Amino acid sequence: MTILLILLASLLILIGLAGILFPALPGLPLILGGLLLIGWVDDFQHLGSLSLTILTLITLCGLAVDFLAGLLGAKMTGASKQALWGAFIGSIAGLPMGLAGVILGPLAGAMVGEFIARRDAWQAGRVGLGTLAGFLVGTAAKIGCAFAMLTTAILAWFW
Repeated sequence: MTILLILLASLLILIGLAGILFPALPGLPLILGGLLLIGWVDDFQHLGSLSLTILTLITLCGLAVDFLAGLLGAKMTGASKQALWGAFIGSIAGLPMGLAGVILGPLAGAMVGEFIARRDAWQAGRVGLGTLAGFLVGTAAKIGCAFAMLTTAILAWFW
């Protein structure tokens, strides 16, 4: 039974790592869930309350930065509400197209939304690039948080 739980925890962590790039998967919470399961299997001998609190805080910070980066990336270029909705719809519509759709969907959606709102192709392009920049900053933050979580867990395990 212990081996199955460790395999499940490892699977959660691996899916969480994939979720860092694919917005449809809650990457950081899945990694946290996998690490929590590993701690539970070990009766919290290695991953105790302090390390799990730190892991939870890293998860929450990563989620906040990811959300704010996308929003600020679009807002800094003067995006309209239609552009923000377009980026959201583009994110969902791009999911079936894989990684390219995940990256280009919000960009195209924001551009279409901004063009509908203002009929200005130049501004629509700026908003699209701002949305892309925000997505990339958010993804970089999630990658950093994921490595911080794994490093924290490894250090807590061997400390």
